[in-house]
Amino acid sequence: MSKMSTDRVRHALNGPTMGTRWSALFFAPPGFDPASVQAALQAAVDAVDAQMSTWKPDSDLMRLNAAPMGAWQDIPADLARVLTLGLAIGRASGGAFDIGMGDAVRAWGYGPAAADPQAIHDAMQAPRRPAHEALELDGNRVRKSAPISLDLNGIAKGYGVDRLTQVLHDHGIRDALVGIDGEMRATGLRPDGGPWTIAVEAPDPHCRAPHSILTLQDAAVATSGDYRHRVTVHGRDLSHTMDPARGAPLLASPASVTVIAPTCAEADAWATALMVKGVDAGANLAQQAGLDALFLTRDDTGVVQGIGVGKVFSNTSAATAPAAGD
Repeated sequence: MSKMSTDRVRHALNGPTMGTRWSALFFAPPGFDPASVQAALQAAVDAVDAQMSTWKPDSDLMRLNAAPMGAWQDIPADLARVLTLGLAIGRASGGAFDIGMGDAVRAWGYGPAAADPQAIHDAMQAPRRPAHEALELDGNRVRKSAPISLDLNGIAKGYGVDRLTQVLHDHGIRDALVGIDGEMRATGLRPDGGPWTIAVEAPDPHCRAPHSILTLQDAAVATSGDYRHRVTVHGRDLSHTMDPARGAPLLASPASVTVIAPTCAEADAWATALMVKGVDAGANLAQQAGLDALFLTRDDTGVVQGIGVGKVFSNTSAATAPAAGD
């Protein structure tokens, strides 16, 4: 049967951002021209990158890092919002999520330069105050009260997803699925009236495969894991998630943590915080914070076990088959 002229047309837009790609999936009436939406979506993520990148020396974040302590700095509204949220989740997580780990991130080779042994030593020895104690915000102004190097890699992509969602809303698009590098946000419903389907990735460094499937409506999901964005230091593969207590990558953590939250920035930051806390403390924290979270662990034989917190993940099966190739 041929489609009726009133059937909505599928649009799948994408573009580059933050070293990866953004995507937006939605349906619109026949004749809809997505060109202006494409341009607005690209401009939104370009603005986030220009403000929050640690790879661009002239970004607003890097200028803030270079600013002297004690001096108030004017910053863009988006950056102020992300800093405010990052500090709030830092406090709520007891410092497990800390946006003040920029020196450690760069030292261990997760920035533009390779790992540097002297910088690693300095990062691990440096006295630290958590960012929520070392940074003061007043509207769109911020000042540092202690030495700190800011890094927003644990929240900026999630915020970029939220900005993509807002752009679609501004164009009258209320039903959509948007994402950046696996961080996703669903609004409204699919044309058939069902929720959007999203895969939770299996924690396998060798291939991309789904562990389980989520259905989402008006919610966001983000995953932090030990199987992507790794570096090798002295022959040892290390994950990109930093332990604020050590100024170094986590030595023991879940294979991944997936969090569902109202916004993708929240989901992104909380997923990192729960990775740092670990399964037991992280599950307790997720319960206290009212989060839906899925912790995946991996034993020496490759068997993946799921531990769910919250209503969404309460029926998660205890274990799955070993990852492909094990």
